[in-house]
Amino acid sequence: MISIIIPLYNKEKTIVRTLCSIIRQNVNDYEIIIVDDGSTDNSIIQAKTITDSRIRIISQNNSGVSVARNRGIQEAKGEYIGFIDADDEWDEDYLQSQLGLINKYRNCDVFGTNYRFEDWQGNCYNTILNKLPFANETDGILTNYFDVASCSHVPIWTSAVIIKRDALLKIKGFPVGIKSGEDLLTWARLALNHKIAYTSIPHATYHLDEGYEYGAEPVRRQDVGDPVGKELRELYLKNKNIIGLKQYLSHWHKMRASVAIRFGEKGETLRECIKALKYRPLNFKVIPFVILALVPSKIRHKIILMKKH
Repeated sequence: MISIIIPLYNKEKTIVRTLCSIIRQNVNDYEIIIVDDGSTDNSIIQAKTITDSRIRIISQNNSGVSVARNRGIQEAKGEYIGFIDADDEWDEDYLQSQLGLINKYRNCDVFGTNYRFEDWQGNCYNTILNKLPFANETDGILTNYFDVASCSHVPIWTSAVIIKRDALLKIKGFPVGIKSGEDLLTWARLALNHKIAYTSIPHATYHLDEGYEYGAEPVRRQDVGDPVGKELRELYLKNKNIIGLKQYLSHWHKMRASVAIRFGEKGETLRECIKALKYRPLNFKVIPFVILALVPSKIRHKIILMKKH
């Protein structure tokens, strides 16, 4: 059985859509665990409009998405754990596709499908996935996760992944106390110790919030002290032989530079760019952020506005 975990916080407008996308699956052997993380809107009322014996609702004080997911893992009855956020959506054959991977690649512990983006206006965009090791096939084992993730959209995404419960327990679930990148750190931990089966065919939709631009980094303040970057560095120092891990560390700091410049943090932007170049001197994608950090604020603001339009 697959236990499907939904962390829920103030998603009254989308939770029904998410639940309906699960209920209409052409596979029936699953349970749905909704972990309400202290919602202050009508999310729970909306969730309860979907009546199905496979749905369980657990409530807790607001503690963050990692705590909510970990609570779901603890409560899960299934051997496999699937996740979907309360504003995302699965195709009808999503679970069928995942079960196909589980049955085909029995030596794997992590199973992922490709996905698509859809903005608030209904425009859809495909992911960019470079360097897949099974380019001539639709599925295979993702032997070079970090290599792909450092030059593509992240191949493993929270709402399109199923993981053996034992594998999640070994890494102690999702890291608590991290607001940005907790999922990326979880996939990194798993990729270092577990085989990943993957299909390049999209079976899920990542719904972008209104005002969020496809291709842009999430514009939310980053964790002070960069706990994700620090652990990624520790993982790299212990696993220097892993293909792409060093480049992925550079990519992480490039992403932080992208967010910092949007908040006008010139010093932080330059520091992140220096770190990115330390791990990958030829990371040319860092150069625009260096330039933006050095130009006067009025010019920088105009350039950022031009990019948005």
